[in-house]
Amino acid sequence: MKYQKKIDNDIIQCEICPRFCKLKLNQEGFCLVRKNVNNEIVSTKYGLTTGLAIDPIEKKPLYHFYPNSKTLSFGTLGCNMGCLFCQNWHLTKKDSQIQITEKPYKPSEIVDIAKNYNCKSIAFTYNDPVVFFEYALDTAILAHRENIKTILVTAGYINPEPREELFKYIDAINVDLKGFGEGFYQKNCLAHLNPVLDTLIYIKEKTNIHLEITTLLIEGENDSDEMLKNECRWIVDNLGKDTIVHFSSYHPAYKFNKEKTNPKTLFKAREIAFKEGLNYVYCGNILDKNSSTTYCKNCKKPIIERNGFNTTKINLDNNKCCICCKTRCEGEF
Repeated sequence: MKYQKKIDNDIIQCEICPRFCKLKLNQEGFCLVRKNVNNEIVSTKYGLTTGLAIDPIEKKPLYHFYPNSKTLSFGTLGCNMGCLFCQNWHLTKKDSQIQITEKPYKPSEIVDIAKNYNCKSIAFTYNDPVVFFEYALDTAILAHRENIKTILVTAGYINPEPREELFKYIDAINVDLKGFGEGFYQKNCLAHLNPVLDTLIYIKEKTNIHLEITTLLIEGENDSDEMLKNECRWIVDNLGKDTIVHFSSYHPAYKFNKEKTNPKTLFKAREIAFKEGLNYVYCGNILDKNSSTTYCKNCKKPIIERNGFNTTKINLDNNKCCICCKTRCEGEF
């Protein structure tokens, strides 16, 4: 496999992500799925999934990418992030008891399932697709041959060279921006912020990938006015005011015992984002029609209405507001 380097006779360095794990013979990486076998790093979970599901694309969440379409979601095990609040910890952590599918699924089989169920896209999700890089890449290449869109749901913690190779075959990405602070990343994610910001800038400047960002808000950790303002200002300055941002509710999980996020915290974050200049901001993991509706950035009329994960009305004509002002709404519809 690519993206590895021999350090000495018994140590191989993985170069997929910024951790650069140096693995002795038979040692697993931080992600738990990349391992030194016979002095070569291999993926031990290639083809093995923790289940396949047909989801509304709004569940990823992607609100401006073919709303009301179906996506085939799948993932494997493990993660290269160490989030102590992981919402999918049963898939990503060493003490996981989750069962994988009894048989491997070839990339061609994943694509066939998507075709058979009329899914417009395939989403690499549940655990971070960075750790099943080869499986995601092989599947994405085949999906494109069949005119099926591809989606990454990722923390964006990936090195430049593998990122460039994989992202060539990706149509939409939701990047999980954990919080806007290096201290937060080190303390709660066992990782660093800058590689994620670098990925976001790369998507914006070097690709045509549709981008949306999600920040899971945890009260007392990453929801301060200052941190939220800094995040939104950075997004406006580096990615543009039309970047789609979701603030989602945390639910107690893994090693965090904090209370689930109060909806008022999400609404406050949304208002801060609007004041900092962002045009499209949503609240997730709660049922609230107002904060899940897309409003025209010019006339402020509702142009995409949603009920939970279902899009109920689209008032767009060729991506433009058809209620009154003809202003373009960013996205693919």
